[in-house]
Amino acid sequence: MVAIEMDKENDLIFHEVQRFCLWIRLPLVLLTVLVVVIQVFALKTTILKQEAPDLVPVILLIAAGIGLPIAIAVLLLTVKLETAVRSDGLYVRFFPIHMRYKKFTAEDLSEYYARTYKPIVEYGGWGIRYSFVKSGKAYNVSGNKGMQLVLKNGKKLLIGSQKPDELAAAIRLIMEST
Repeated sequence: MVAIEMDKENDLIFHEVQRFCLWIRLPLVLLTVLVVVIQVFALKTTILKQEAPDLVPVILLIAAGIGLPIAIAVLLLTVKLETAVRSDGLYVRFFPIHMRYKKFTAEDLSEYYARTYKPIVEYGGWGIRYSFVKSGKAYNVSGNKGMQLVLKNGKKLLIGSQKPDELAAAIRLIMEST
């Protein structure tokens, strides 16, 4: 597994882009807006009570109280799981955490299979997750279906997919071509 840019020369066999479900993103964004509104009123009250406020604490309060929640909301809106299969391998990227794709070739895989899993029980939810029950690592954003990879080094990686059977068929093509 190596983090690389996806090679545009190779034929695209499978491509899927997933985002967190609206029911996960919307409450978090609304909560962020609420926190920002509360922080603005708190800052306004604090600043108005002081005759000559120090600029450093005010700037830090603004950055932490308003900037951080906004940054988190923007992050939640931009996160996406990208999965592609090309003739030279399987490419996975959890953007913006992974700026480059992680590439898995036929030589890296000992097993792969589509499966249904329990996101909360097995991995503690969605995102980049680590298993509580020795199922390895997972990249997932929604649902309970995915592609289980077992690497030749014994590590496991579950890639969430809304099209696990199509993904398995695409991986089978690159495995058979080597």
